[in-house]
Order: sequence, then C-alpha cells, then structure tokens
Amino acid sequence: MYRILEAMLETYRHKNLTWVDAEKPTQEEVRELMDRYHIDPLIADELLLPTLKPRVETYENCIYLILHFPALKHTHGGSRNQEIDFIIGKDFIITTRYDTIDPLHKFSKVFEVNSVLDKSDIGNHAGYVAYYMLRKLYKSVEHELEYLEDALELIETDIFAGMEKDMVIALSQVGRDLLNVRQALSAHQEVLQSFEDVGKDFFGDPFARYLRSITGEYYRIRHEVRKLSDTLDELRETNNSLLFTKQNEVMKVIAIMAFVTFPLALFSSLFGMNTQTLPLTGFEGDFWVIVGIMAFITFLFFLFFKKKKWL
Repeated sequence: MYRILEAMLETYRHKNLTWVDAEKPTQEEVRELMDRYHIDPLIADELLLPTLKPRVETYENCIYLILHFPALKHTHGGSRNQEIDFIIGKDFIITTRYDTIDPLHKFSKVFEVNSVLDKSDIGNHAGYVAYYMLRKLYKSVEHELEYLEDALELIETDIFAGMEKDMVIALSQVGRDLLNVRQALSAHQEVLQSFEDVGKDFFGDPFARYLRSITGEYYRIRHEVRKLSDTLDELRETNNSLLFTKQNEVMKVIAIMAFVTFPLALFSSLFGMNTQTLPLTGFEGDFWVIVGIMAFITFLFFLFFKKKKWL
C-alpha cells in the first residue's frame, strides 16, 4: 500500500527522513497519508481544500503549520497567494499545496541530489527539513520584492523623463502588488512565534535557534516590504506633485489666452455693431488699422504677463 502511495505522490528520502509533497491531494491520497503517518482526521479534512487563515497546531506525533506566501512573478495558476500546509513529524514532513510553487520544486531537486550523493547532513529530524524549506520560501519572497524594487526604479526614471501621466497606472499596479505581499505575510509573525514555542517543545531546545532564524527571515522580509512601501509613497507623492504642476501650467496658459482674447473679442465685436457711424472706419486701410490696434493690445498684454513672470 505504501508503494502505491509513493507512486501517487512525490516522495523523497534522505537517510532516515521522508518528505512527501502533494499537489491538490485527492481523498484517496489523503486517506493513504492518514494511514501511513497516523495523521489526525482533523488535519486530513483540511488537506482537501485551501484554508483562508494561517495557523499552527500541535498534535501527539506532528506539528500542523499553514502559511500563505505571495506569488507575483512566479505564479502558475494565476493565484497571487499560495498556500502550503506542513505536517512535520519526527522523521517525516508532508507538504500539501494547490498550485505549482517554484521554491518547493527547486528544493526538491536539491533534496533529491543530496539523497543520491549522500553528501550533506540535513539533520536528525524533519524539523531541519522544514527549516530549509521555509528559508527557501522566504528567499523566493525576497526575489519577488527585488522584482518590485526594479519596477520602482524604472518608474522613478520615467517620472523624471516627463511620463508622469503614464506612471499613475504603473504606481497603482506596484501598490496593488505590495498590498498583496503585505496581506499574505500579515499573519506570519504570530504564527511563527507560535511555531517557535511548539517547535521547541516538540524537537527540543537545540532546535530553538533554527526556529528563531526562520522568524528572523520573516522580519527581514517585512523590513524590505516597509522600505518598498515608503519608496512607493514618495514616488507617488512626487509624481502627483509633478502632475499638479503640469496641470497648473496648462491652466495658466488657458487663463492667459482667455484673458488676452476676451478684450480682443470685445474690441472686434464693437466694430461689428450695426450702427451708422463707427470710429476708424470708412477710409482706405481701415481694416489694417483696426488689426494693428488689436495686435498692439495683444503685445501690451504679453509684456504685462512677462513683467509679472506669468510667462
């Protein structure tokens, strides 16, 4: 029966440790996992469908950990919030997921090579496997943030290249991605602190520093998210200021043109009145005289605006 389980699910071994990786497990696969690793039925029920909230629970023979990781550039199913369920026992670890997750795929290659070559000493219990997995996952989040950082640098260049209007949408897209990252990581602090407590009791005091290291990875990522959020806010404010300045310049030009053309229109409308006598009319070249007067008035207005430094 266990060979059937290994045929259905990705199973990796390193010395006395076993890792089973299940993507969208079926009821039959979950049932086989229950029987093989003595998983509590409450855990088994939750493996069939995604869980909205991260959490950690401890059982007699394992720790059940649920975390969600943001996926912006490295998403395959279109989901920007990828869930991973960890069932961590003494000599086994089971991961279930509902999408292809690149960091786990890369980790499986390293784990498989180490198993074949038998070179590295991962540790004497499955907690160490979880530790290396989580470090790989947080490293992947760091790569996602580097992608956002590059996007912000490009936006900064385009803002000062006169593309402020186009950058409104670009800044909104980056803001949406950062919001997704913050939402995905929002519950990690509390969950990881609980994981430290139960992990220390389950695996012993020597493993405590590894658990603290995982929490440290999270804090480092959170610090990077805050830095990017601050950069985004500054760029958005700068972009809005430049847009506002450009709009003011346009409105100023429109106001000046309206102020110039209004008296000219009034002047020309006076000479369009149907009266018996009009000044400056009735002699040769009267049209050019009137046009010259209008041009002179326009010139005076522009001199006035130039003196006021409105132009």
